[in-house]
Amino acid sequence: MDYRTRWPASRLLVASVAILIIVCAGAIGGVAVALVSLTDARVLLLDQFGPARRHALELDNALIDQENGVRGFALTASEDFLRPYQDGMRTEQVALRNARTAITPVRPDLAERVDEIGSLAVGWRAGYAEVVVAEVRSAGEPRADQADATRGKELFDTVRRSVADLQRELNDGSTKARTELDAVADQVLLLVVALGVLLVVIIAGVAVVLHRILIRPLTGLAAQVRQVSSGDFAHEVETGGPREIVMLGQDVDVMRARILNDVEELRRSNSELEQFAYVASHDLQEPLRKVASFCQLLERRYSGQLDDRGEQYLRFAVDGAKRMQVLINDLLAFSRVGRMIREHVPVDLNETVAQVLDSYSEVIERTGATVAVPELPTVRGEASLLGGVFGNLIGNALKFHGEQPPEVRVGVERTGDLWTFTISDDGIGIEPEYAERIFVIFQRLHHKDAYPGTGIGLAMCRKIIEYHGGTIWLDTDSDAGTTFKFTLPVVEDTDE
Repeated sequence: MDYRTRWPASRLLVASVAILIIVCAGAIGGVAVALVSLTDARVLLLDQFGPARRHALELDNALIDQENGVRGFALTASEDFLRPYQDGMRTEQVALRNARTAITPVRPDLAERVDEIGSLAVGWRAGYAEVVVAEVRSAGEPRADQADATRGKELFDTVRRSVADLQRELNDGSTKARTELDAVADQVLLLVVALGVLLVVIIAGVAVVLHRILIRPLTGLAAQVRQVSSGDFAHEVETGGPREIVMLGQDVDVMRARILNDVEELRRSNSELEQFAYVASHDLQEPLRKVASFCQLLERRYSGQLDDRGEQYLRFAVDGAKRMQVLINDLLAFSRVGRMIREHVPVDLNETVAQVLDSYSEVIERTGATVAVPELPTVRGEASLLGGVFGNLIGNALKFHGEQPPEVRVGVERTGDLWTFTISDDGIGIEPEYAERIFVIFQRLHHKDAYPGTGIGLAMCRKIIEYHGGTIWLDTDSDAGTTFKFTLPVVEDTDE
């Protein structure tokens, strides 16, 4: 698969974001236009028709106050009744001016109606109201003759009808504005709902696209990588999706092929090691056995005929051959750890340590040693190898003791997901500067004549413990004697 034909994830992401921005911008623009229309409708209804209707009502009330004042003054000749008439005229002028200002932007044609109402009001006052006021003041008494009251009423009704027509026009306009406002509000609501639905659809679409072009290829790649990491190195890794994922899959496949080649090389190397082990365990030891046997024959046959130095040379040769056999056997055992993989099974360490102590029963009895062992857990591994660890560490504690009978203490505690084991003694101890050196193969801190052994035991312990997923170290904080600690993974009840 040529990754160059694939779009990179960055380009896919930019394209998705661009589409999302364009769609959202269009939707938001539509909502913005609708909101502007909604604002215009609200201004028309509340800020224009509303004040115009209020001023028309004020004009109507001012005219009624004037008519009532004139009628009361005519009936009583009291100047107090002229106050509503005079206040009404002032209110009328303000109302006319305000009504004309409010109506002109909304209905310019109605502005003429306002002027007409002002003219009619002036005509009513000139033709009736002012005449009645003048006559009553001149007579100084109420006006008994109401002959022209009908004419005055007709003039005033003409003014009121004109005002009523203006109010009806304004009410009709207000109703239409309210209807338009409701319609625009419904449009805005629908647009907002549509925008919400659109966003949900877009988010769902983006999620689906991302799942198809990113998540699904990554999931497939992860599954194939797990398959390869589980040991199926023959499985070729193939994946689709953006360029980066395809390139990553190709890199993983290249690494898989390299690992497969390395496995083949390792298999050939193991085969050669097995051949070497066979040669070492048979062909190399055969000459050593022959040398040791003939040296022993020489020693028995010519005993007494050789001087002391000659007999010493023979003993050196026999001892060297035997030590070489032990070294070869220990080296073979060391090389087999982790190379000959067997299935790990639950191992009851109580039984394992009991078998180790049984094998050291003669040494324990001879040295008067005491070995304290608590209840030990069950772990997963190879019983023979774990037995070798306890055997080496307990054997060293019994070997490197002081003048007093050795005391060996085995301990265990759980620390998280690991068991931490402790094997301590009161022997000669180990200096802290040798804490790492003692785990190197064939490293000895004492002469071979002082203490027997090949110096491979602790190196073997480290290799076995690490093979089982743990670590081993010398506790340098111990004041006296020697304390070794090592860890092993905890086995849950469901795994046992």
